[in-house]
Amino acid sequence: MTGEHSAHRRRYLAVWFPWLPSDRLRRQEQDRDAPPDGAPPAEGPHVVLVEKVKGALRLAAVDPAAARAGLTPGLTLADAQARTPALCAVTHRPDADAALLARVLEDFGRFTPMIALDLPHGLMLDVTGCAHLFGGETGLLRAVQTRAGRIGLQVRSALAGTPQVARALARFGPGGIFSEGQDRAAARRLSVAALELSDKEEQALRRAGLKRLADLDDRPRAPLAARFGADFPARLARVLGDEDVRITPHRPPAPVVVDRIFFEPVSAPEDIERVLSDLLIETMDRLGQTGLGGRAFEAGFYRVDGEVRRVVVRTGRPMRDAPATLRLFRERMAALSNPLDPGFGFDQMRMSVPWTQTLTPTQQGLEGETPGEEAFSRLIDRLTARLGPEAVLRFEPFASHIPERAARLIPASTRPSGEIWPDLDPDDPPLRPLQMFAPPQPVETLAEVPHGYPLKFRWRRVLHEVTRAEGPERIGGEWWRAPDQRTRDYYRVEDRDGRRFWLFRQGLYGETPEPRWFIHGLFA
Repeated sequence: MTGEHSAHRRRYLAVWFPWLPSDRLRRQEQDRDAPPDGAPPAEGPHVVLVEKVKGALRLAAVDPAAARAGLTPGLTLADAQARTPALCAVTHRPDADAALLARVLEDFGRFTPMIALDLPHGLMLDVTGCAHLFGGETGLLRAVQTRAGRIGLQVRSALAGTPQVARALARFGPGGIFSEGQDRAAARRLSVAALELSDKEEQALRRAGLKRLADLDDRPRAPLAARFGADFPARLARVLGDEDVRITPHRPPAPVVVDRIFFEPVSAPEDIERVLSDLLIETMDRLGQTGLGGRAFEAGFYRVDGEVRRVVVRTGRPMRDAPATLRLFRERMAALSNPLDPGFGFDQMRMSVPWTQTLTPTQQGLEGETPGEEAFSRLIDRLTARLGPEAVLRFEPFASHIPERAARLIPASTRPSGEIWPDLDPDDPPLRPLQMFAPPQPVETLAEVPHGYPLKFRWRRVLHEVTRAEGPERIGGEWWRAPDQRTRDYYRVEDRDGRRFWLFRQGLYGETPEPRWFIHGLFA
């Protein structure tokens, strides 16, 4: 934030692309990648994008030339051709517009991590504390406009104290920079169209002689609420800047973010690695000031042509070791299936730490040996960086009393869910075997009584004679997942040779005609 604004005031930048659909067509024509059917030439007739509404073709969007000729969205194509015969009609593709806006959202993340979609065809940026990176708010606005022009999009933008005021001034006003106090005065001069009401409500306001927001602001709120709804005063207050409704960022903001903006793009691998090293050193310094360590580090690479690549490395323990993290980035980038391509160069790089944990100092040995747990953690980190997070797994407890669901495999670098393993007394016999079969294997049994443990059972063609048995441990089925799940009675049994098995009977007599027996695991 620049010095002309107090530290407690937030600043929002509304970016609107008023001609996004026609700009997308022009970009496709210039790139010659995949021109759509009927794509307009560089110089030619007015361009309109049409869609079928209730059986009639209507204009969904127009280009600036068609707008100057008096064509507006909502007209039928027949009426538009009657007014302007020289038209180039192209099928409207809102999915392609949304995809382009999503790419622009990622690219404009270079200005601030706090960015969100502002539909239709707009973005909202929380630029509090970011303007100094671009030489002040004027430099920031100029950088946004230059960036939009470089990717072939016409833009209108406004910077104000709340998102709603910035949006209204960008879409219905002159745009520009409005300091504290000026934004409200500028908003009062806007037309009531800035409230973005329905056509019927806007027409009712104009018929009552209320044409500007100042006309509404000078009137009592209660009659307005009675006429236009209880939420009308709140909508008016937001557009005038009396209420600040914060945006929800597209990506959750990281606790630590460090940026490097280059006057000249970098593309050489050694330069990229040098910048990564500098970013990591500054990142670790910021983590050290807060007593935190990073569990995930994300490097963002912003290309000149607007493409954005992100490379993430995760660690098994919180760390603030810049050289070790840089080695993980080397491993990760070397293992990328789609190698990092600088193209015409990166003009910005960012290091963020989306996952942090408290890092307490550890006592090294007198001879400086690294504890074994730390060495093992670093091995896991290197394997994860080289092979990918899905290739290095660990077990995590899961809240389920069904044995095969009581644990699950997750990537070793994944944030833990909060479940903890139960504390067991080492002097007690194990309740669960170390080796479990998935799925349980059927066995043939002979029991003395229907509800008792088996006296003999045959498994894999071998007959086992039971000498000892413990149980039953009864586990009910998860009826909320599958209504047909049966109750299980588990037994720990030992045969004449001293081998111990974990058997269960699926179903109770009376619950099912013929309960079946299974072996679920082997005790060591």
